[in-house]
Amino acid sequence: MKIQISSFLSKSKIKLILIVLVVFFKPLATMAQTDNGVSFFPNKSIDFIGFLTTLVLVIVGLVIILILKLIINANNYLADNNQTGKDKFKKYLNNLNSSQIEILKKQRNHKNKVASILILVFISLMPQFTFAQNVPAKREDIFSEPGVIITLVLIFIPLFLALFYLSVKVYNGFNNYFNAQKIKHAEELAAYISEKENIPDDLELDEIKKKNEYRIASNELSGDSKPNDFNGLLNNIRTETNYPFFAPKRPPIKRPKIDPELTKLILWFLGTAVFWLFVGSTVGEYVGIKFIVPDADTYSWLSIGRLRAVHTNLVFWAWATIGIMGLGYYIVPMVSNAPLNSIKNGWKALIAVNGAMLVGAITIMAGINNGGGEYREIIWPIMAVWGYGLLLTVINFIKTIAKRTTHEIYISNWFIVASYIFILIVAVIAYIPMGQDGIGETIVQGYYMHQAVGMWFMFSMLGVLYYLLPQQLNKPIYSYSLGVLAFWSQILFYTVIGTHHFVFSALPWWLQTVAIVGSVGMLIPVTSGTINYLMTLKGSWSKISNSYSLPFFFVGIIYYFTGSFQGTAEAFRSTNLIWHFTDFTIAHSHITMYGIITFLLFGSIYAIVPRLTGKEPPQLGVGAHFWLALIGLQFYTIPLMIGGTLKGLMWAEGKPFIDSVVMMGPYWLWRAIGGTLMWLSHIVLAYNMYKMMKPTVEIDIKEKAFEIISQNLKDNSIEPKI
Repeated sequence: MKIQISSFLSKSKIKLILIVLVVFFKPLATMAQTDNGVSFFPNKSIDFIGFLTTLVLVIVGLVIILILKLIINANNYLADNNQTGKDKFKKYLNNLNSSQIEILKKQRNHKNKVASILILVFISLMPQFTFAQNVPAKREDIFSEPGVIITLVLIFIPLFLALFYLSVKVYNGFNNYFNAQKIKHAEELAAYISEKENIPDDLELDEIKKKNEYRIASNELSGDSKPNDFNGLLNNIRTETNYPFFAPKRPPIKRPKIDPELTKLILWFLGTAVFWLFVGSTVGEYVGIKFIVPDADTYSWLSIGRLRAVHTNLVFWAWATIGIMGLGYYIVPMVSNAPLNSIKNGWKALIAVNGAMLVGAITIMAGINNGGGEYREIIWPIMAVWGYGLLLTVINFIKTIAKRTTHEIYISNWFIVASYIFILIVAVIAYIPMGQDGIGETIVQGYYMHQAVGMWFMFSMLGVLYYLLPQQLNKPIYSYSLGVLAFWSQILFYTVIGTHHFVFSALPWWLQTVAIVGSVGMLIPVTSGTINYLMTLKGSWSKISNSYSLPFFFVGIIYYFTGSFQGTAEAFRSTNLIWHFTDFTIAHSHITMYGIITFLLFGSIYAIVPRLTGKEPPQLGVGAHFWLALIGLQFYTIPLMIGGTLKGLMWAEGKPFIDSVVMMGPYWLWRAIGGTLMWLSHIVLAYNMYKMMKPTVEIDIKEKAFEIISQNLKDNSIEPKI
């Protein structure tokens, strides 16, 4: 018996059915809105019940897709098992490779015959989903109460999670069942071809082998004659060629394995980094929502003042830092052509930074913090453990580079090692309470917050890009000299620009001027670095659309240029009068830390993890991740830049402060929407990491059958001991 639904359901028809369902249920998700609803702003409301209904429909749609996929898999399995005898196994015998043919020849002369029994189990799963609504959906005043809304959210969240968990367990259960049936099928195939009369004769096997080993000589059309342009038709011939066109998403080639222990260490660094990205951005998502629903809760642990610090510290010192460390453990030994000095110290560093961030987040939420400045809210004993992890790492890297088998130190190692040295110096200066009384504390704060971004995150990721961009393009970096110029000029100018955050403050006027001049000087390393990267990409633009990592690298390079120039523009006194202390600065920080650092980290993960695990990420998942992150970043930053500029102009005109707060309402809503898209992209990234690190194993029946036969031949060849 066969489940008939698969006879008329193809992938295109399934998509059509889902579209029809979405259109049919659309009115439920877009019910009329009234002023009695949940208001974020005066005379505006959002249909919360419609939103929950939409979530329910999404979950139901996912369950329907899951069931249809299981039914199709069941029918495919039953179709294979409805065939009998030679028809059932003929497709496996028509396409054999050389090793399999040799196994069959050995099996023909073998006396042992394997018996097999195949038990067919038919499972029919036909759930019916019916949904009827006889009366129009009504919204009562009770649903506009914040307490009721929070209660509904708390009820629906475990229900959604439970349904999702149940769906995953059922899906995995059926996959395990089908895999078990495939193994039984392989055993039956092995038993069938173990029978001498079922094996093709040697002549036929040799014919199959000859066909499989035949290769085209590749000169059938050109011949062996040397080309000669007797009539002079070809002019300006170039002997240098490149190959800008490649087959999209071709299967990866098998690459040499690196040390399994080092692979495990790197994957743990990158895996925990992605975990902290999800946690930190979830906190940021909630903070963004509280901008438009400030009374969502009244718990001190969840206040904006504490959660904002948790968000910034986790995405800075957990996600970005741990991710950068993992990339360094891959790149430094690779370009040094030497093994890592100490994997044991790598594990110590991993435990130190992760433990420090876990304890640091809890202490901030509990109200235990260092109130001395932004981005250094975590108290010094915890950050000392974090710094210990970085110190172990940089010592590990320096000793690895000292053991290099190459003569030169590649530019990537220059940037990476220098970034560790700078961040340790910056952290020590920031947390030792010397010279931090009064105005000195402000100077240290400006130095700390800007050097952390420019001389740690930016410096290290530029070094990563100097290795991974040429590697992904399979061509050398455009100019080594431009890389050296960017290296030294960034050290010269970036280390003096921290106080441009405090223009018109009580800081000495000359110190402010030095910071502004240094900000202008940053155009040198930014321009030289951008030219170096874009010229490396020149001639290989077509590779971007056919790569998982290059689109992220390209976006990071563009933001590196535009975001850095934007920072220079903000440093001038005339622009500081408008933009300082407004949401424009928040947009700028996200352009740099997300548009540059995080996008480069995304691309690096997609470049490195497949090389470590041999498993590619799902193509649709990478595309969803890229576009959700990019569009979300636009929705986040552009409205804040516009709103921040308007806010600064209102302050300059002497308007009441509360007017600027009310004016920012719609821009904060767009900020929440953009942040939500970015948060969703992080969920997709976590799923892609899971698929790359722990993918589903697909059983090949033919390969499994010959594996069984080979093992039987090997076992039977062993002489019994007397």
